[in-house]
Order: sequence, then C-alpha cells, then structure tokens
Amino acid sequence: MSNFPKYPDLDGKVALIMGVGQTHVPGSEAWGNGAAIAQSLAQNGVQVFGCDVNLQAAERTASRIHAEGGKCDIAQADVTSEKDVRRVADAVISKYGRIDILINNVGATVAGDPASMSADVWDKQIDLNLRSVYLACHVVLPIMEKQGSGCVVNNASIAGLRYIGKPQVAYSAAKAAVIQFTKVTAVMYAPKGVRLNTVVPGFIHTPLVDNFKFNGQQEVYDKITQQPVPLGRMGDAFDVASSTVFLASDAAKYITGQILVVDGGFTSSAASL
Repeated sequence: MSNFPKYPDLDGKVALIMGVGQTHVPGSEAWGNGAAIAQSLAQNGVQVFGCDVNLQAAERTASRIHAEGGKCDIAQADVTSEKDVRRVADAVISKYGRIDILINNVGATVAGDPASMSADVWDKQIDLNLRSVYLACHVVLPIMEKQGSGCVVNNASIAGLRYIGKPQVAYSAAKAAVIQFTKVTAVMYAPKGVRLNTVVPGFIHTPLVDNFKFNGQQEVYDKITQQPVPLGRMGDAFDVASSTVFLASDAAKYITGQILVVDGGFTSSAASL
C-alpha cells in the first residue's frame, strides 16, 4: 500500500496507538486496522508509538513500517490495566515529550445474548472494548490539556449503531458506549484545544477474516465476505486508516464529537435492517 493520503501538518507529530498489532495468518496479505493506521500515520511523517497485548504482533507491525522507511516504537501492554496504560504513556513522554494523537483501536467480540452470556464474559467484553478507551483517555487527556492541543480517534463499530445480525450484546453495548463517551468528552475538552471523534467501521477484510478461509471454514468466510454492502465489497483496513488519519489531521480541525461511518453504505441500506 503506497498511495497514502498526505497531510503535511502531521509531519513530526507523535501518535500513541492502542492495539497496534498485526495478526499473522499464513497466506494472507491483509492488514489489521491498527497496523494500517500506524503505517498510514508513519508515511505522513508521524512518530508512531504502538502497544499491544501481543508483543510479537506489535513487532510485526513495526517491521512492516520500518521496511517502508517509517518510524515506530512498540511496547507490550494490557490496555485494560491502568498501570500498563500509564507505563506506555510515560514511555512516550519520556522519549518524545508530548502525545499529539491518541488512537484507541482495541476491540474484540464474543457471541452471546443477555440470557446466555455469563457475567464474567460480559465484564471482560466491557473491559476490553470500553474500559480500554476510558483508561487511555483518563491518562492521555491531561497530557493533551497541558499541551493545549491534541486529537483522539476512537474505533467503534456499526454494531454500536444497530443490530447487524450477530448475537453480540456486550460488544454492541460497549461500542455504542464508546460513541457516546466520545461525544460527551469532545464537548468537555473542546475549550481545551483537544478534539475527539469516532471512526465506525462496517465489514472490514482483515487477517482474522482470512483465517476462516485458510483454516477450512469456507462457509463462515463466505458469510462474512458476501454481505449485501451497497458498494459491492467489504472494506479493508486502509479504508479505516484513511478515515482515522483524516480525523487526526488539520483537515478535520473543525470536527469534534462526530462519528465517521466507514461501511460502504451498509447502515444506510434496507439490507441492514
């Protein structure tokens, strides 16, 4: 991927990405959302500092970025742990003195409805998909306020907007909460020079999708990749990355508290109802 949208104002800025790891699926050339965002920022001259619970996955992203001449530091961290989040933020400040951009990209879903999902699974889903966003903002927003500037982009999902045919009640509830958390916080921090927005991806072709095909689950793969998207295809991670980088740039300097839906028209179509 070489045709990155260019935003000259991003050159020299420092970005902290939560969930930067690139999943390795033999045979797949797809990018994960966090890795694509990191690559797109790096190609705009941003100093990327990424963390992931899986250090090997983070190293894979860093190697792909370095191969294209970009800059990327990495660290292992559990973003549901305040101690880990503070450690990573402190490392960025120690090395670069500031955090201009915060990307909250962590998330995963577990199937279940309120009756069948255990309380333990519910709690873990809320921690991973919502608490992680709160903790990163809890730690980084005071840094941005002190700087007098900063930008946060949170990654949600169309599952947080409406039911999309999957029984994933905790994930959907958490992603809806991320959207509202971002809106409310954006209003609070607008006078402090800090912007917050949400990117809301639809069906995105990532290595995790390819994993179904390469592991003999063709039926599942077909179901995921053949959704009735008006644009006629799934998105890819660089569709998400391009939207994220736009919101992080001065091209979006008058945009805050908003959601940018990246779904090929799916949630606007009758097929999604």
